[in-house]
Amino acid sequence: MYHTWMRFFTPGPAHHRLGLVCLGVGLQYGALPTVGPRTLDSHVAVVISTGGGWYAGPDGRRTTVTAPALLWLTPGVPHHYGPDPDTGWDEGFVGFAGPATATYTELGYIEPGRPVVPLADATGPRAVVARIVRAARRDNPLLEVETGAAVHELLVALRRARADLTPAGNQVLKALARDACLPMSVADHAARHGMTTAELRAAVRRVAGCSPKDYLLGIRLGRAKELLAATELPVAAVARRVGYDDPAYFSRLFTRRVGMAPIRFRAQEGRTVPGGWSDRIPDPDDPPVIERPHPPQDMSPHTPPDRA
Repeated sequence: MYHTWMRFFTPGPAHHRLGLVCLGVGLQYGALPTVGPRTLDSHVAVVISTGGGWYAGPDGRRTTVTAPALLWLTPGVPHHYGPDPDTGWDEGFVGFAGPATATYTELGYIEPGRPVVPLADATGPRAVVARIVRAARRDNPLLEVETGAAVHELLVALRRARADLTPAGNQVLKALARDACLPMSVADHAARHGMTTAELRAAVRRVAGCSPKDYLLGIRLGRAKELLAATELPVAAVARRVGYDDPAYFSRLFTRRVGMAPIRFRAQEGRTVPGGWSDRIPDPDDPPVIERPHPPQDMSPHTPPDRA
C-alpha cells in the first residue's frame, strides 16, 4: 500500500531566464512502485526521509539506499530505483531545469557522478519541499517565481545536509574566515592547518564549492566594501586592513572583481558622517540592535471608583 501526491508545472520562457524553474513536486510514502528504467530530460532531486531501497545506474548495478539520503536524477543518465517492497520509504521529489544548473554543477551542488548521496539530516530539505508544495496551488499567481526561487533554496539545503560535509571541514572554513584579512598566502593557511596546499584546496572546494583563493578573496573584498562604505579611511589604509600591503594592487584587484574602483564604490555606497561616528571601524560580527521604545506606563496610584 502506498500514497502519492504530485503537481507538475509548465513555466514560460521568461521564467526560464530567471535561472531555475520548478517543473514538478511530489510527496509519496509506502511500498511505492519501482521507477524505470528511464532517462529524463531534466533534473530531479528525490529526498528520502525514512526507509530504504536501491538505485541502479547505466551499468545496472544496484546501490543500497538508506534514509536519510538524496537521489540525484540528472538529464541523459539512465536510472532505475525503488524502495524495499516490505518497508517502503518516504520521499519528496522536486523536478527542475534552467541555465543555472550548469553553475550549480560547477560549484558542486549538483553531482551527476554521484547519484546516491547520504544525508546527515533530511529535515532542512524536506522543509523546502513542503514550501514548494504549499505554493503549488493552481490559483497561485506567483507559482512559477515562488517555486523557482525555492529550487535555489533547496539546492543550498541539500548541500548543507550532506553527511560527508563534516564539522572538521567547517572548522577549516571558520579558521580561514577568521584569518582571511591577515597578510597570508594560501600556502601559509595550509601550513597553519597542517595540510598541503592541495589538501586545503580539496577541503575548501568540497565544502564551499570554490578554491581557497576565491574563498579568501570574497571575504577580503566584502570587508573592504564595509570599510569603504562606513568609514573615511584612505584606500591605502583599507587595503592594509584586509591584507594587502600594496594599495595599487588592491585597487586593481578590487576594480577587476567588483567592476568599479574603490573610490567610486565609496562614492556610491558611503554612509559616513564627517566629524561624527565615521572614524569607528564597523564590526561585522556585532550589528546594531534597534530597540523599540516601550509604551509609557501609568505610574499614578490606582484610585478606586466612588461608591454610592
